[in-house]
Amino acid sequence: MSDAPAVPAAAPAAQDADAAKRLKDHVDKLLARAAAESSGTAHVGTQRLDYTVSAAFLPVGADGIAGAAGEPQAAVLTTAYLLKGTTAAERPVCFAFNGGPGSASIWLHLGALGPKRVVVPDDGSMPLPPYGVEDNPLGWFEHFDLVFIDPPHTGWSCAASEAARKKMLSVDGDAEALAEVIRVWLTRHRRWGSAVYLAGESYGTTRGAAIADRLQTLGVALSGLILVSCAMDLQSLVFAPANDLPYALFVPGFANAAQYHGLLRGSLGASPEAARAAAEAFVQEDYAAALHAGARLTEKERARVGKRLAEITGLPRALVDEKNLRISDQTFFFEALRERGLIVGRLEARATGPMAASRTRDWEFDPGIEAIAAPYTMAAMAYFRELGLDFEARYQVLNHEVNRGWTWTRDNQQGFGRMGYASTSPDLARALRRNPHLKVLAASGRYDLGTPYSASDWSLAQLDIPADVRQRVTHRYYDAGHMMYTRQADLAQLKADLAAWLKPGRGGRRR
Repeated sequence: MSDAPAVPAAAPAAQDADAAKRLKDHVDKLLARAAAESSGTAHVGTQRLDYTVSAAFLPVGADGIAGAAGEPQAAVLTTAYLLKGTTAAERPVCFAFNGGPGSASIWLHLGALGPKRVVVPDDGSMPLPPYGVEDNPLGWFEHFDLVFIDPPHTGWSCAASEAARKKMLSVDGDAEALAEVIRVWLTRHRRWGSAVYLAGESYGTTRGAAIADRLQTLGVALSGLILVSCAMDLQSLVFAPANDLPYALFVPGFANAAQYHGLLRGSLGASPEAARAAAEAFVQEDYAAALHAGARLTEKERARVGKRLAEITGLPRALVDEKNLRISDQTFFFEALRERGLIVGRLEARATGPMAASRTRDWEFDPGIEAIAAPYTMAAMAYFRELGLDFEARYQVLNHEVNRGWTWTRDNQQGFGRMGYASTSPDLARALRRNPHLKVLAASGRYDLGTPYSASDWSLAQLDIPADVRQRVTHRYYDAGHMMYTRQADLAQLKADLAAWLKPGRGGRRR
């Protein structure tokens, strides 16, 4: 493909007519382009899987944007890997997207699912350049045709107007737009006879839960939904005044990371399993009730809970008391390894980074993502060029303007609910009740302090579904962070867990 003009990720609020026309023309040109096509071979053991890879922009039309009318409202890039020599009815298709919400799909695409993979060190450290992709025998192409979606204003995808941009940068507008992309792709590729799966990571699980219910309304019955690093209930993840939920739910993750970095003593430090078990028991038996009690705790109870919280997190007792028994993620990142002059990673707690010489507590970067962001970006840009995507415009790997401009309130929330935290777990529960064949696989990294495994446990346990429906929900755990697939052993285990989950009659109870 030839170069496209650079378009701002977020257009000014007051556009003049010429700027609006240029934006619309740009979207029209993207949609008019022929697909960039190539071919390749995926090797799985002795099995050879020949595929075509096709990158094309699909429209989000009036049906995908409430209140819009007429012409396409966005151009969304999809990159599809299709097995050669099969008919549509023989081959399931899996649509995949990442989170952010302003993240492109290169992480799942070139980290876990696709036939090609960016290889990084298992320990969460940053590899030396140069960076490129290699064959990925642990990808998911063995099981599905794969379609990776870059949501509007990520990658090279963009909206055709300011009004469409504002609508799509929201929980519900985003879900509507991506459901429309999936509908159009199924139609253009004549794949309405295929079993359909979704895979989302991080905020991609937020959108995935909403899309599952939305697709059911559009007549698409999903066969399965894969949730990597769950973020369906934002109240469980956002540290804010009067919201004690994350203070409790993050403690097992803090304990796991503290044990890894050698901060725990005695039996707590003997193994990650011992640290997690003690933390989970403490939260269940004492800590949650202590948070609920607040100032009603006696001094004796406060002292007992504070002592145990310090032991389990590896933090100084004085700090625990100073923070009123409430340790936020930011407190842990900066204080756990302060004596060593290190910051703990958020998305990969095994990773660390040097503090400034002034030992500031300003959050400048996440060591857990810095280690892989540049390698993935550089490798992806080289790979996309090989596929024929040779734009000079910036590929928005993580568009912070999207994150800052996101509308978190839900269209379907009522009254005071519209003032609360975004939640799409009700959408998933409804989709599970509506579709008796839909099953869910959730995957959590134990060193993830962005969406901790224990917060995902809580979120899945709150699904409003009866016991027989709950048997279709499976939760698996891995010994790395948010992108657990960057660790070779976990990538292999994730694929094995997927294969077991896909077998007829399998899935179900949390392990």
